[in-house]
Amino acid sequence: MSTVTFDTLKFVETLKKSGFDDEKAKGIASAYQDANTDQEIVTKDILEMKLIEMKYDLLKWIIGLALGQFAILIGILMKLP
Repeated sequence: MSTVTFDTLKFVETLKKSGFDDEKAKGIASAYQDANTDQEIVTKDILEMKLIEMKYDLLKWIIGLALGQFAILIGILMKLP
């Protein structure tokens, strides 16, 4: 899992420059950091891996259905006179 670096001090200083007092700025920075820490960040590599897995699963289903249809067709043709 990847992590994103978050500079809380710079964030607090930016909030202070915008008119927030020290306590509110620290509270907002803490809440923002907690919210971002709880999230799982998906990287391009993870997405590509999941896409490969999905393609493989889809291919298994398609091959299975094609073999099933082929077996049914052979069964029907064998019953014909």
